[in-house]
Amino acid sequence: MRLGIDFGTTRIVAAAADRGNYPVAAFECADGVSREWYPPLVAVRGGQRWYGWDAWALQGSPGCTVARSLKRCLGAAGPHTRINLGPSSEPLIELLTGMAEALKRDLTERSSLRAKAGEALEVFLGVPANANGNQRFLTAEAFRRAGFEVLGLLNEPSAASIEYSHRQAGKAPLAETVLVYDLGGGTFDASIVERRELNHAVTATEGITTLGGDDFDEVLAELALEIAGREASRNQLSVAQEFALLEECRERKEALHPNTRRLVVDLDRVEEGWGPVSIPAPEFYARCEPLVEETLRATDDLLARIPEDSSLSLYVTGGGSELPVVGRMLRDRFGRKVRRSAYTRSATAIGLAIQAEGLAGYQLKDKFTRFFGVWREGDAGQRIVFDSLFDRGTVLPAAGERPLVRSRKYSPVHNVGHFRYLECSRRSEDGQPVGDITNWDEIRFPYDPALRTSKNLDTTPVQMSRAAQSQAVEEQYSVDASGSVVVTISNLTAGYSREFRLGRWASAQTTLSAHQVRRRRASK
Repeated sequence: MRLGIDFGTTRIVAAAADRGNYPVAAFECADGVSREWYPPLVAVRGGQRWYGWDAWALQGSPGCTVARSLKRCLGAAGPHTRINLGPSSEPLIELLTGMAEALKRDLTERSSLRAKAGEALEVFLGVPANANGNQRFLTAEAFRRAGFEVLGLLNEPSAASIEYSHRQAGKAPLAETVLVYDLGGGTFDASIVERRELNHAVTATEGITTLGGDDFDEVLAELALEIAGREASRNQLSVAQEFALLEECRERKEALHPNTRRLVVDLDRVEEGWGPVSIPAPEFYARCEPLVEETLRATDDLLARIPEDSSLSLYVTGGGSELPVVGRMLRDRFGRKVRRSAYTRSATAIGLAIQAEGLAGYQLKDKFTRFFGVWREGDAGQRIVFDSLFDRGTVLPAAGERPLVRSRKYSPVHNVGHFRYLECSRRSEDGQPVGDITNWDEIRFPYDPALRTSKNLDTTPVQMSRAAQSQAVEEQYSVDASGSVVVTISNLTAGYSREFRLGRWASAQTTLSAHQVRRRRASK
């Protein structure tokens, strides 16, 4: 079975590819209700873990800690990162893998898809357009470990544009520019996609990696505590109480509709005796407007790159876009160009399923959203320079096309090559990385043929080597449609090589608090 899985911050949505139909998986829940999403929750108690709907059912249970929005940790995480869950800390990669394993089991046993036991589940996974390489690798690695066959990764706005084209077949112009406005639970992405019949090309992308529906929950939580006179109590809340507060606010937020006048947030769910709080909807919307305005500024930046005579549609998707103030501000700014998806929460998963099936014939060409490269020595070792291997805006191959390749050839001067890879959002005038910088990976390669059989070069001192200076070395970098980078380093003189799939970082262990998972202070 082929699937598209949108691994969201607050919801996981899965859609199947079934001979031109793309049904969304509905899960059977303990309360008897069938829901077309899966909660990316983990519950921990007494050394045991529960995921998804099982974790959902344990909310408020004594001694149980439930964590939400783990996806927000991925950008700063590596394989050694741990999440602090109350009395214990848990390895993030294990939590993600456990969640993917639970999803795989429940797709088979508790969903409307009824995949057969033992049936291979081939998936296209969605990631934010501005996700760094760490986040892309961790997402794919967790699903691989869980037993899914990962066909590829696709930027979420790009997947939504495919769903848009499929739904508009025969209605929209065969050639048009689509600006996808994707406001999800944890991130905002906007992408310009040029549609030419079945061909889609992403020409530009902007995003805010720390803004989404979670932040509207945070706004409502702060406002409720402020009205109740409980602001000072926020820092004393346990992880379980913090979870309960944000879940209560999420549920109240998602129940809003344009005619809602007041919200009632039940703080008894956080601490018995705190009671309910009544909040005027306009006051809540006013607190959210600065956050929405940030997304509009990013959207304006993209629109400035589109010729004025373009046939433009602004396609709105993502669960965070359902907040009434978002729709109002979009209409005020962009008027009749706005087209809202009928399936804001599932459009990305459906687009991923269409891409997984491949029968519809859609061809998508995405781009690098950051500069990717490696530190090298320059001026005979007097300074370190950044060698950009793939520049921001470099077009990725479409699915099924040959990988994009870059190569470097040289004669080394040291016995061991120590390669440190990174990404950056911008480069300075002299080519150095600036802005948002993310370390990717560190690898070592034996330049000196005497070290060719060494299994672990981490403890080998890097030093000048006459033997290495007589060797010819080639680095070949290959990137596929999902943006995965593989490097093959070869000693051409001595005739040996090693291949590395980049993304297995050598960073030291870090521990994140469950509170940091959602921490973005609300604008006031």
